[in-house]
Formats: sequence, structure tokens, C-alpha cells
Amino acid sequence: MKFLSFLLQDEFLDVIYWLRQIIAIILGVIWGVAPLKGFLAIAIFCIINAGILYVYFSSFQQVDEEEYGGTWELTKEGFMTSFALFMVVWIIFYTALHFE
Repeated sequence: MKFLSFLLQDEFLDVIYWLRQIIAIILGVIWGVAPLKGFLAIAIFCIINAGILYVYFSSFQQVDEEEYGGTWELTKEGFMTSFALFMVVWIIFYTALHFE
């Protein structure tokens, strides 16, 4: 039974990871088309990305955060890769649409 719990825990973390990547792509496209730029745009991405994931696992899934290492561990799961993906998509779209 402990092994099954471990598999379900890994599966939930995978869902969080991939949901975060999808959010990064969507926001990267929006930021590139909108033409947002600067530190404020990056800060807004971080807030939206963390906020959506927090609402997802605390309200929608209603998981026990302590089972996964706490709220901070769930919030930072896959964040750096999603940030890198966001930056790449944002730069590509911004450059393609607004480069003079």
C-alpha cells in the first residue's frame, strides 16, 4: 500500500509539473503578443504561475500539502523549467512580432 501511495504522489507532482509548463507557454505567447516587457512582466508571470498552481492543489484538488513536503515544495515544483520555457516563448513571440 505504501508503494501505491508513492506512485500516486509522483503522478500528482507530474500533473503539477506539466500544468506549469502549459501555463508558461500560454503566458509566454500572451506576453509576446501584448508586447509586455521588463521586470514587471516577469513578476506578473511569477505571481500568476504560482497563484494558479496554489489554487489548483489547495482548492480544486484539496490535497494535504504536508504529504508532499509542504506548500512551498508544491509551489516550486517545476518552477524553474517553466520560467525558462516562458522566457524562450516570450522572447520568440516578442521578437517575431515587434522587432524593427
